[in-house]
Amino acid sequence: MLATRVLSLVGRRAISSSVCARAHAPVPCVLGSVVKTEDYALPSYVDRRDYPLPDVSHVKNLSASQKALKEKEKAAWSTLSLDEKVELYRIKFNESFAEMNRGTNEWKTVVGAAMFFIGFTALVLIWEKRYVYGPVPHTFDEDWVAMQTKRMLDMKVSPVQGFSAKWDYDKNEWKK
Repeated sequence: MLATRVLSLVGRRAISSSVCARAHAPVPCVLGSVVKTEDYALPSYVDRRDYPLPDVSHVKNLSASQKALKEKEKAAWSTLSLDEKVELYRIKFNESFAEMNRGTNEWKTVVGAAMFFIGFTALVLIWEKRYVYGPVPHTFDEDWVAMQTKRMLDMKVSPVQGFSAKWDYDKNEWKK
């Protein structure tokens, strides 16, 4: 029982120390270490059409000119120029909806990769047909198939619902 208790504590120490060893901030961990809260508590910025207003701004550390612009923003917006309004927008958001909806050239990569694999598969099939498979058996010849069909009709194979049921024996032709 004592051995199990010791092993469970060693296991906990190994798990908790690996998490706490990377810490730099004042949140205590299980065994006295510290975890950085900024990495876990704050949400990260993401541009998404289905979530248009992220919780955090795109630019986290403002420069001096951006701070001055933020102060100017508190006044009437009519005094701001168009470039200043765009810069304020870029502080909060990385992309506009038009930029998010803009088409990409990713489809070219996807189609190119698909064509590459289809071409590679075709080459493998051609190689197999030439070097792996033998000649076509003689039972696939038209004469052989005709003789086989005639023999099946003569033997009246499946006369109720099958092959021979579709043959008219009086007229010697297929039923219509």
